[in-house]
Amino acid sequence: MEGLHINQDKSEPTKNPVLDKTQIEEALIKSDYIPDDNIIITLFLALELGKPILVEGPPGTGKTELSKAVARALDRDFFRVQCYEGITFEQMVGEWNYQKQLLHLEMSRLQKTNMDKLDKDVFSEEFFIKRPLLQAFINQTPSVMLIDEIDKADEEVESFLLQALGEKEITVNDLGTFQLQNDILVVLTSNSQRMLLDETRDRCLFLYINYPTPEREIEIVKALVPEAPSILVEKVVGFIARIRKLDLVKKPSIRATVDWIQTLIVTGKVEDGDESLRSDESLKNTVRVVVKSEDDLKKVNSMIFNSSD
Repeated sequence: MEGLHINQDKSEPTKNPVLDKTQIEEALIKSDYIPDDNIIITLFLALELGKPILVEGPPGTGKTELSKAVARALDRDFFRVQCYEGITFEQMVGEWNYQKQLLHLEMSRLQKTNMDKLDKDVFSEEFFIKRPLLQAFINQTPSVMLIDEIDKADEEVESFLLQALGEKEITVNDLGTFQLQNDILVVLTSNSQRMLLDETRDRCLFLYINYPTPEREIEIVKALVPEAPSILVEKVVGFIARIRKLDLVKKPSIRATVDWIQTLIVTGKVEDGDESLRSDESLKNTVRVVVKSEDDLKKVNSMIFNSSD
């Protein structure tokens, strides 16, 4: 088809230099992401084998941030599809620019252009709006493609993704088949709102990210808020660990821990002399930063702060 830039070359895309597990860990840490052993091993295998990663775990554990950190750490271009209920093929891959097509047809008729050639022209790449998934595939440099919350999309959309993930190509009706143009790392995240297809799981390496241990969360917070006193970080992380053990509607995320510490710093709830918290009262007064519903707040006040407020 005239005007297309579809790669018919079946050779493998050019790859980045191979990194070992230590190099991957160091690169992530420099990008302010503190990985554990499971994350490092899964990333190493995904890069070596060219396989997508399916990441599951509770909300707020850093599933989305992982793909962003990998893009930063490995100096790759980053693309993202945010899934939601009702998302379509066109919204992920691309769609025809009907307004531009109609305008072109009208202008060509006024200029008495040959209609046979005209019909072909309006189905060229010039009239196709590329969305993130297709942009990531045809990008000329190594990339990271995040398909966030795939469990919110329906099975029809998920089935379409199987071609892209398994065969490393995307077919667009009336346009053609686009071959993968770069050494891409595809990361899918899921909050397990529905069961994914077995075929999807079969094509991916699986990674489960839970809430971090207090020791790892302290490292994460210190990387993100280096100005925070160590005693403040340790105390807040300790309270967060206790809060997460409660039966809450929404447990605090890692980001909530960071927000709580930053709140205490900017409100001056830290002693200047010995860098210790003045009292647990300062934590109680600011806990709304991490608790997101009134029922959860009552539970936290009652069971953590022994208060009925």
